[in-house]
Amino acid sequence: MRIVLVAGARPNFMKVAPILHAARGLGWADVRLVHTGQHYDKKMSDLFFEELDLPRPDIHLGVGSASHAVQTARIMEAFDRVLDAQPTDVVLVVGDVNSTIACALVAVKRRVKVAHVEAGLRSGDRSMPEEINRVLTDQISDYLFTTERSARDNLLREGVAGEKIHFVGNVMIDTLFRHRERAKSSSILGRLRLERQGYAACTLHRPSNVDTLEAAENTARALEELAHRLPVVLPVHPRTQARFADFHLIERLTALPTLQMIEPLGYFDFLALMDNARLVFTDSGGIQEETTALGVPCLTFRENTERPITVTEGTNTLVGVDPGRVAEVADHVLSSGGPVGRVPELWDGNTAGRIIMVLEAACLAAHTGPDPT
Repeated sequence: MRIVLVAGARPNFMKVAPILHAARGLGWADVRLVHTGQHYDKKMSDLFFEELDLPRPDIHLGVGSASHAVQTARIMEAFDRVLDAQPTDVVLVVGDVNSTIACALVAVKRRVKVAHVEAGLRSGDRSMPEEINRVLTDQISDYLFTTERSARDNLLREGVAGEKIHFVGNVMIDTLFRHRERAKSSSILGRLRLERQGYAACTLHRPSNVDTLEAAENTARALEELAHRLPVVLPVHPRTQARFADFHLIERLTALPTLQMIEPLGYFDFLALMDNARLVFTDSGGIQEETTALGVPCLTFRENTERPITVTEGTNTLVGVDPGRVAEVADHVLSSGGPVGRVPELWDGNTAGRIIMVLEAACLAAHTGPDPT
């Protein structure tokens, strides 16, 4: 089986790494890694490849940043040329970024099978570009690998055939468990002069939270509420940095003595930062999952989540986008410890192996044909 693995943005790298490690060296699989270049700078891309022991991509498309339409079109055009040159049986895509839907569309139009890791996650909010990418990718996929059982219900409701759906667990947690011990040697707390369990770690980058003056000011107020309660560390996503600068909020935030705005961190440093935090404040989907696996209280600055298991079983609380509500929940976490969650079913560090087993069975079936009995 000739498999092309696609990664494009920072969250993708944590998902493809264990799959690539599990698949390479197997006699039945020829696996190649394509990096679309959707995230392309040192902190958002190159460093992750180094830290996660990912080999250099077999192919780098180098599409760079652009609008959703332009970026998706560039990826499709470049990936089409890849499949011209690389005979492929399965294109495996992960997550919900533009690279995910773009490469899936190219593959399905060429009658190449598509495997989608993290299928069936739904926020119910079609104003989110990621939600559109999720829904469309699932509709054209042949293998749908889910992280939680509710995802199967979503897919069946949307007309996806049950035999295509495989509950395998969360591949990003494979990466987290593999590297958690190594991250403990990070010096990030010392460099930032932080005390274990004495600060909040933050990531904020959603367009709905930073792309307009009203939204960015609201996000700034939420950060101020947190910073009045405990030290706050905000590794600033390039998008957030640009919008905060546009709206003249950088000076206002850096004036807070208990808020540190720093450059994006590598995987080990950020994992250590999360693992030792009193709480995490975020609008990221993946961080909701990682904090649940780590047992760290998470306040999600959104009205909805496509990862409901992090709320029902994990340590995540949806706080909406009201800074007053952020303050209220932060006070509760600081006084009571926050929700006591558990690690969800099959988030055990072995998800990549289960994905490979499904693809191996498909490869065997393709070569032996149907059972004559």
